[in-house]
Amino acid sequence: MISRRTFTTSLAATLAAPAFAQAPDYRAMMFDILSGDPALFRPALNQVTARKNPDMAAGLIQAMRFTNGSEAEIVKTLRQITGANAGNNWFKWMLWQEANPQVKPHPSFIDFKREVMTRIDPNFADFLQRKYLDPDKMRIRLEEITWGGVRKDGIPSLDNPKMTTPAKAIYMRGDDLIFGVSINGDTRAYPLRIMGWHEMFNEKIGGVNVALAYCTLCGSGILFETKVKGRNRPLVFGSSGFLYRSNKLMFDRQTNSLWNQFTGEPVVGKLASRKIELKQRPVVITTWDAWKAQNPKTKILSLDTGHRRDYGSGVVYAEYFGSNELMFPTNVDQRRHKQKDYVFGIRKFGGAKAWPLKSFKRKKVINDGMLNTPLVLIGDDKSRTVRAYERGGLSFKQKGSGLVSNDGKAWRVTEDALISGNTQLPRVAGHIAYWFAWNGYLGAESELYKG
Repeated sequence: MISRRTFTTSLAATLAAPAFAQAPDYRAMMFDILSGDPALFRPALNQVTARKNPDMAAGLIQAMRFTNGSEAEIVKTLRQITGANAGNNWFKWMLWQEANPQVKPHPSFIDFKREVMTRIDPNFADFLQRKYLDPDKMRIRLEEITWGGVRKDGIPSLDNPKMTTPAKAIYMRGDDLIFGVSINGDTRAYPLRIMGWHEMFNEKIGGVNVALAYCTLCGSGILFETKVKGRNRPLVFGSSGFLYRSNKLMFDRQTNSLWNQFTGEPVVGKLASRKIELKQRPVVITTWDAWKAQNPKTKILSLDTGHRRDYGSGVVYAEYFGSNELMFPTNVDQRRHKQKDYVFGIRKFGGAKAWPLKSFKRKKVINDGMLNTPLVLIGDDKSRTVRAYERGGLSFKQKGSGLVSNDGKAWRVTEDALISGNTQLPRVAGHIAYWFAWNGYLGAESELYKG
């Protein structure tokens, strides 16, 4: 997410003010705790402690993020009702909550959470419709949905943005990274330094309706087809302002359902009950110079986006990209890789597999496979560039700008396929991501390349 605003005392007070002055109930107790007023939050914490039930933990953790000066007392109460000693701040207790799904929130938590979020932005009610918020209707946990610091559409999507020619793209440096897309001969480049401010485009490329969902927090830009079975019009996506385990939740503008950016699945709202998974299309990260050389007829995203942003090289998210730390809480298995190591991941053929980007330091061409499908991957760890292709029964090695197979044939590397004469081996869709995101969402079902 772009903005990370700290709550002021006045905003916290606005959140804390009860909407109704009725007899105390569990929801009212949570707002008393949120208030930061000792005359209110101390008696409320005493009532929570006296119940000796961990079902109030979710509300306490939610309140802790926005309280003024009562964090220590909330932590004390959390320790008493859960028996856990997770830490002394909201970040640590969110990690505890993720790791303990058996602790179910009190029924009042749904309305409390919804009211807190809609006081931040009334438009959040579009996503948090009460009829869709019961646990059996959601595909993620409500208590783990986190406000990312911006309002609905606070990170504006680019819908059919202006493109320009390489000759006019004098704002680009040769080593600037771009997302490269080519569909049916329509070839386009989207600089990361621009997309970092927008995180989403909705386009028709080569006659195919697509959206690039870029989660800057998890380092992944994924190209999805937006025409889905059962719907007459292609879906159009935006950024909701919410996160789930440090991954953006995007939304479709037709139904306001929330979608997991990483899996391409609806998780909250009208479409959450449907078995929908957006189809991926190939996308590559590479340098502007390399992309131009391979695709001289490309178009490139113009600086004329209709928004005022600093689109300079290395500006957007510079501190986050230069750090090993995460901005928002999620548990990470770091026994094999550090949380912000890059991997290239493929979800296809009925499974998933990831190749650490550092695997390409020694070998630019890797002959491998997944689920009985032989693959060849061509990569460059410095520019985060990886392309994958089916290889049949062949194996490959690099030769100049192309490849040569073990039967002696030379092959051209294109955005659609490996080509030798009339023979083509198709491209396989995949994407770059930080290890924490890939492992967090696909760790249990994903293979990991160990070469």
